[in-house]
Amino acid sequence: MHGLFYTAGFYLVTIVGGSNANGKEIQAEAMAQYRERVKEMFYHAYNNYLENAFPYDELRPLTCDGQDTWGSFSLTLIDALDTLLVLGNVTEFQRVVHILQDGMNFDIDVNASVFETNIRVVGGLLSAHLLSREGGITVEPGWPCTGPLLRLAEEAARRLLPAFQTPTGMPFGTVNLLNGVDPSETPITCTAGIGTFILEFATLSRLTGDPVFEEVARKALDGLWNSRSDIGLVGNHIDVLTSKWVAQDSGIGAGVDSYFEYLVKGAILLQDEGLMSSFLDYAKVLKKYTKFDDWYVWVQMYKGTVTMPVFQSLEAFWPGLQSLIGDINNAVKTFHNYYQVWKQYGGLPEFYSIPQGSTVDKREGYPLRPELIESAMYLYRATGDPTFLELGRDVVEAIEKISRVDCGFATVRDLRDHKLDNRMESFFLAETVKYLYLLFDPDNFLHNDGTTFYTVTTPYGECVLGAGGYLFNTEAHPIDPAALHCCSQHREERWEVEALMQDFHSVRHIRTGLHEAGSSQKESQQSKWTTPDENKAKRKTNKNVVPVLSCPGQHFSSKLAVLGQVFTDSS
Repeated sequence: MHGLFYTAGFYLVTIVGGSNANGKEIQAEAMAQYRERVKEMFYHAYNNYLENAFPYDELRPLTCDGQDTWGSFSLTLIDALDTLLVLGNVTEFQRVVHILQDGMNFDIDVNASVFETNIRVVGGLLSAHLLSREGGITVEPGWPCTGPLLRLAEEAARRLLPAFQTPTGMPFGTVNLLNGVDPSETPITCTAGIGTFILEFATLSRLTGDPVFEEVARKALDGLWNSRSDIGLVGNHIDVLTSKWVAQDSGIGAGVDSYFEYLVKGAILLQDEGLMSSFLDYAKVLKKYTKFDDWYVWVQMYKGTVTMPVFQSLEAFWPGLQSLIGDINNAVKTFHNYYQVWKQYGGLPEFYSIPQGSTVDKREGYPLRPELIESAMYLYRATGDPTFLELGRDVVEAIEKISRVDCGFATVRDLRDHKLDNRMESFFLAETVKYLYLLFDPDNFLHNDGTTFYTVTTPYGECVLGAGGYLFNTEAHPIDPAALHCCSQHREERWEVEALMQDFHSVRHIRTGLHEAGSSQKESQQSKWTTPDENKAKRKTNKNVVPVLSCPGQHFSSKLAVLGQVFTDSS
């Protein structure tokens, strides 16, 4: 036992269990209490979004209103959808699914970030589609190879495809959902904005049978791989028309991070040795050039010389990624470094100078990012070490104390004085709260180890779902990898095998009936996908609309870019 601490008006035994016989019981009781606190945090934010910001993308918690940020998708609603199910709220999950089915419309003249639309909208819809049965939704015949949420995800992804029509196969950063890529669009895109599609797009291809999504995602990955420097590193921003690197800083953080994440997760999802081999090659050179005393710094991609000895909060995903490939020892060491920064400030500043041990000027903010919690969740699952529960405890206490306001939770502008900004990003509900809850909920259905599952019959045979092994996309939307085996792309070959096992005529009859049922339902659903009039009116009257952001937001005579914000040497 590590003693007591005071919270919320009562004494709570610390979540770290001791050597006494009751240690495990005490830890379980404390974890249950923190689950309830995390759940309350979620509903404080979620309900305020519904009351004050919907149908806008995000809540502005200081002024209790909303704003569009990434393309007018009611983004927080989509991002929070699978979190509702993680928290066990089947009723609200079903209600939101019906709202999205009836109200989403991508036929709009909006410039949208290709990267953000993929991870948040396509990823969120795919996850909700695959969790539909878990959420008590009556699914269509042939599910998971069909369904209204799958059709919405496919439609959203098709609006992104024009961005991939480049000589290199690497996509533009922004696309107009109605008109495609603007002729004046900058060809400069960050590395993560090119290499973060394989999970969502391969899942779409495997479920729908249309290979185009997986093909463009793989071609984009090939473009990055073929653009490595002679020492094996990639930079931060590249010209997608010429493959020329514009920002040549190499590291594991902002502008690059999820590229490495998707190589590992794509390899696991698709059982693809090539993707894993690529990551392992990167891991070797990253260790050689960027790793110092379990920190990772930024280096010049052609020379390997250090350009910025800083830790960025987005890099905190790395220990979790290391755990996925079994590199637990190194993951724990790096996590420990990051956790010490958290303890120093009660949050992770966007930039932290490793030599000086302090924040970097104008980068002192903390937008309630999830990455360190994500790594804690993975490492606790891998080791059972209660140190990772301590991190979860610290996060809950800090966010409640620093960020909670009447209308939600606000971004921390400066961790030194706890001044706040008027923004609550959708990833707070999609990722931060979800990973916190999963850290404290060892029996959650997403942690299933294969002891429970169910089977479904599709036109292509019977398959097993819900057996665990869920993979989170970079917005923490879980994908059931088993679903990719339910809807064969090689349908003629699959049916030849089926014919050897059962009466071909009866199988053909079932298949035809299911196809007709699915087609009929698709037509009825398509007539509903319009934005409700009241939502249109609300959007027209609210003036708090911010410019659409994209990964490459400005000219890149600069060092790094995070969510469209450019960081120069002098800033």
